[in-house]
Amino acid sequence: MTQDLTEKLTSSEQDHHPGGKHWTTARERLLLLTLAAIQFTTIVDFLIIIPLGPQYMEVFGINTKQFQWIVGAYGISAGTTGLLACFVLDRFDRKQALVWCYLGFALGTFFCAIAPTYHLLVMARYVAGAFGGVCGPVILSIVGDVVPMERRGRAMGTVMSAFAVASIIGVPAGLYVADHYNWHVPFYAIAGLSVIILVVAAVITPPLRGHLAHVHEDHPVARAWAVMTHPDHLRAYVFMAALTCAGFLIFSYVPTYMVLNVGMTKEQLPWIYVCGGVCTVFSMNWIGRWADRSGKLKVFTIISLSCAAPILLVTNLHHAPLWVALAISTLLFICMSGRMVPAMAMMTGAVEPRYRGGFMSINSSVQQFSMGVTSFLSGYIIGEGPNKEMTHFPINGILAIMFAYGCIYLAKFLKGPPEGAIAVDPIFAEQ
Repeated sequence: MTQDLTEKLTSSEQDHHPGGKHWTTARERLLLLTLAAIQFTTIVDFLIIIPLGPQYMEVFGINTKQFQWIVGAYGISAGTTGLLACFVLDRFDRKQALVWCYLGFALGTFFCAIAPTYHLLVMARYVAGAFGGVCGPVILSIVGDVVPMERRGRAMGTVMSAFAVASIIGVPAGLYVADHYNWHVPFYAIAGLSVIILVVAAVITPPLRGHLAHVHEDHPVARAWAVMTHPDHLRAYVFMAALTCAGFLIFSYVPTYMVLNVGMTKEQLPWIYVCGGVCTVFSMNWIGRWADRSGKLKVFTIISLSCAAPILLVTNLHHAPLWVALAISTLLFICMSGRMVPAMAMMTGAVEPRYRGGFMSINSSVQQFSMGVTSFLSGYIIGEGPNKEMTHFPINGILAIMFAYGCIYLAKFLKGPPEGAIAVDPIFAEQ
């Protein structure tokens, strides 16, 4: 009798799993890898623009300020559509939202590849950002819906390691192709790869409609307002803003500082991203497992405390051998990116599943706007010395540490399900 009861309970749990009763751990891993691949293409699409600046200026005959519109169009569009998406994102099946948003991103990237003029390229970047910026919140919502809290740290580590892979493979490969052919080719490659990944995502992603059980209870505007103003959500938005500020006070200026103050050459700069990227691929996955075993808040606190050393070393570093500069910058990459794994795992648990899509959409906008504001304001702190070296960078370092330590305090107010609880709705669509 006990065995029959156990079998019934096991069958019931499988039926209520977001992937359906035929969902397996292997398919969950494949889904996470597919989501990571989507993240990879959107990140490469965003990062590849910056080093292609000299080609754009030569081809289109534009100046630095005009080039900044090509760079900023993606982020501005992503931040704006993220706010707008909070009104509708939770009214759709997560799978449908992912497929359509990623299709729009692929088309926007293809338009970037064929853009014949400067103004059309800027418009194409707006299109790519509008859809690519929403892909991130949908991906995190899917991870929150599908993966139980006790495995979510590892899942976040897998998905978020896409940034490291993009730094190691995507950007250098894109630059190589652009240098040997032209600036159109990297975008053709990203668009083509996106189509392949889109087909895989459409096949492997299960229908996720559990959150739709409450979709008609509220008016879209009232629902969005509730998502924006819920006290738990407001604390999470402040946490994300502080988390972003701590990183972008430093990362925006590291390459320039390494060349002007430390003595690295422009040809040596890619090694910062290769070494940092290789190490963070392993460290983020290891940190995810550690967070699952020891607790997200505990691991986040330890890693945030450890950030002070590499921040102070980087911002106060002067002429040094290449290996010293790479060792310190890699340690910075590991610590700063490592915070994000337990942080995002905690944030996905701080919101009810029915509000998760809208919440992550607003959260993405907060992140985009925080990046822009931090980069803009920190520019007033940075100065220029008599030999064109950067000055006042240590002030940025102190501010970054203050934000990082402030995040430790803010993280304690993120409310979520107990460790080990499955933070998903009881009603799910089966395959």
